[in-house]
Amino acid sequence: MEYSSSEDDEPIDGDIDFGDEITQSDADQNAVGGAAPLHFFNHSESSIMPLESAIDNELLAVDGNVKDLVPFLGMEFESDVAARNFYNNYALRLGFGIRVARSRSERRKGVEVLVMKRFVCLKEGHHKKKVTEYSGVKKKRKRLSIRDGCPAMMEVVRRGQEKWLVTKLILEHTHVVVSPDKAREIQLNRLSGKELEHENYLKDMRQKAFGEGDAQGLLEYFKRTQSSNSGFFYSMQVDSRNCMTNVFWADARARMAYGHFGDAVTFDTSYNKNENMPPFAAFTGVNHHGQPVVFGCALVIDNTESSYVWLFETWVTAMYGQDPISLTTDQSRAIGAAVAKVFPNTQHRLCNWRILSKCKKKLLDVCSRYPTFHEELKRCVNEPETERMFEMRWKSLIDKYDLRENTWLQSLHNIRQKWIPAYLKESFFAEMSTMERSESLNKFYRRHFNTKTTLQSFLGKFDQAVDSRHEKEIQDDYSMQNSQHVLKTDLPLEKHAAVTYTRAIFERFQIELLEALNYYIGKVQEGAISKYSVARSTDSHNYQVVTFYESQKKAVCSCHKFEFSGILCRHVLALLWASDVNFIPEQYILKRWTRKAKSSPSLDERAVEMRSYCQDSPLLRYNDLFRDAIKCAEKGAVSAETFKVAKDMLQKAFADLVSLQENIVKTGQHPSPNI
Repeated sequence: MEYSSSEDDEPIDGDIDFGDEITQSDADQNAVGGAAPLHFFNHSESSIMPLESAIDNELLAVDGNVKDLVPFLGMEFESDVAARNFYNNYALRLGFGIRVARSRSERRKGVEVLVMKRFVCLKEGHHKKKVTEYSGVKKKRKRLSIRDGCPAMMEVVRRGQEKWLVTKLILEHTHVVVSPDKAREIQLNRLSGKELEHENYLKDMRQKAFGEGDAQGLLEYFKRTQSSNSGFFYSMQVDSRNCMTNVFWADARARMAYGHFGDAVTFDTSYNKNENMPPFAAFTGVNHHGQPVVFGCALVIDNTESSYVWLFETWVTAMYGQDPISLTTDQSRAIGAAVAKVFPNTQHRLCNWRILSKCKKKLLDVCSRYPTFHEELKRCVNEPETERMFEMRWKSLIDKYDLRENTWLQSLHNIRQKWIPAYLKESFFAEMSTMERSESLNKFYRRHFNTKTTLQSFLGKFDQAVDSRHEKEIQDDYSMQNSQHVLKTDLPLEKHAAVTYTRAIFERFQIELLEALNYYIGKVQEGAISKYSVARSTDSHNYQVVTFYESQKKAVCSCHKFEFSGILCRHVLALLWASDVNFIPEQYILKRWTRKAKSSPSLDERAVEMRSYCQDSPLLRYNDLFRDAIKCAEKGAVSAETFKVAKDMLQKAFADLVSLQENIVKTGQHPSPNI
C-alpha cells in the first residue's frame, strides 16, 4: 500500500500571504537572471468559483443540525466536506479563521483515495524565512505573516466508505480570537467578491503603470541602470501568481544623500490624487542649501498596509538600516499603521497642508456660505504657538460656525498631535516646507506624465530632473566655497555664522539675529537652572521663556525653533548677545546645515554602522571614491591652474586602474592587499 502526503495549505477563511520579492543591490545581479519573467496578471478567470457555489460550499454547515456543537474526539461525519463545513461553522462562532493544512491519500486497488485531512487555525505554524544575499552576506528576509504557532486543529480520518472520524483535536488557541461577527464578516466579504474586486483593482493599477507591455521591461531597465552604477539598489515584490505588486529603487546618489540629510524625510504619495499619473511615490528630504533631495522612489501598486510595511522595510534596508528622526506622510490608515510597525521610534507627522486642502471638499457647504472660513481654519492650525492657544482657537472657530457635530473635524481634532504644529514643535523636521516640495513634485508629474507617456519614458525624465537638482547642488556648493556672505552687523556671532553655514541657512540665521537685537530680556529665576523672559518690549504679554542649564551650557526656548528646525531662534540669540557670547555654541551647530555637511568623513557617527551592516560592499567602496572625486572636482574647478592639476591626476589614476585590471586578466592574480 502506497500513500502520499502533501502540505495543501488551502485557505478557507482567507489565508494571508504577502507575496515574494526580487531584490537587487550592490552589483549582485545573479538572482534575477534566472527568475521567471514577471507578468501583470496570469490567472484564469475560469478558475474562479461562482459566488453562489462558494457560499454554498463554505457556509453549508451554518444551517445544519450540528451548528451549535463543539468538536470532540470520535465525532463522525459522512464526508471530509461535511467535516470541513462543521469546523468552519465552529470557527465562525468562536471568531477565528481556518485552512486545510495537511491531507493524505492512499493507493487502494490502483486508485488514489483521500484518507485524512487536517484543519487548523489560520495562525497555525510559521512561515519559512527566505534567505537573500546582500553583497555576498546571507540575510533572512523579514516576511509579514499572521501565523504565530497556534496549535488549534481538528484532524479527520476515513473509516470505511461512508465515515470520517475526528482522531486528533486541539481546541485551545495561543491568541485572542476576533469577535464572531467580525470573523463572519471577513469570510462573507471575501466570498461576496471583495477579494475579486481587489484583484481587479491591482490589474487596473498594473495596466496604468505598464500599459500593454509587461513588467519585464522595467526589470531590464533596472538591470541596465545597475550595470553602469554599482550602487544602484532595487527590489520588486511579486504575489503568488508571479505578478508584480510593488517596486522600490534608489541610486548611489540617493543613498549617499540619505547619509547626509536623512534625518527628516517626507514620503510623498501625491500621485493618488491624479488618475493620469502612475502609482509613483518618492522619499524626499532637504539638503544643506534648503533644496529638495530624493532618497528613493517606488511604484505602489497594492495600496495596503502590508505593501507599505514591505516598502518601508525595503527602503530602510537600502539606506543601511538607519531610521529617520522624523517622517512626514499623507493621511492614510494603511501608511500610518505601517509607519507604526516599521518606525516605532520615528516621529510621524501628517502633512497639514494636504489635510487643509481637503477642507473645501469635506466642508463644501460651510465654505460656500462662509468664504472666509478656510483662511480662518488655516490660521487656527498654523498660528498658535502653544497647545493651549490652539485648543482655545479651535473651540472658538467650531462654536462660531456651529460645527460641533461635524464628524470630519472631530476626527481631525482626535489626531491633532499628528498634524497641528503646536504639538510637533519639539520634534526635528529640518524646517521642511512640505507644501512647497510636494507641489514641486506635483508640477513635475503634471508636466512630464500623461496617459500616453510610457513608464520608462517617465522614469527617464524623472532621472533627468534628479540630475538637474544634483547639478544645482554642486553649483551652490561651488558658489559657497568661492563667495562670502553679506554681513549686516559687526557682531562676532554673525561673522561666525557666515563662515559656518551655507548661504540659505545663513540668511535664515541672519534674520533671527537681527530680530534678536530688538528684544528685551528679564531674569525670572536664578540658580543652576535659570529662566529668562524674552519679549519685543518690556511691557509685552507676548513673550517666550528661555531656560538656561548652567552645568550643560544649554538654553531651551519655549518656542522650540531649534528643536524643530536646527536653527537658533531670536530669543536664545538675544540671550547670547546680552551675555557677550561671540561664537555659536557647538551644540547648536547642526552639521547638516553647514558648509561641511558633505565633508569627509560623511556622518562619522553612522559610518561604522554602515560598514558593519554592509561589510565589503561595492557600494561602500563606490561611495568613498565618489566623495573623493567630488572633493577633487570642487577644488579643481576653482581656477584654470587647479583644473589642470585635478584633470591630470584623475586621468593618471584612471589609466593606472585600467592597467591594473588588464594585468589581473592576463595573470589571473590579484595584487597583494598591502601593495
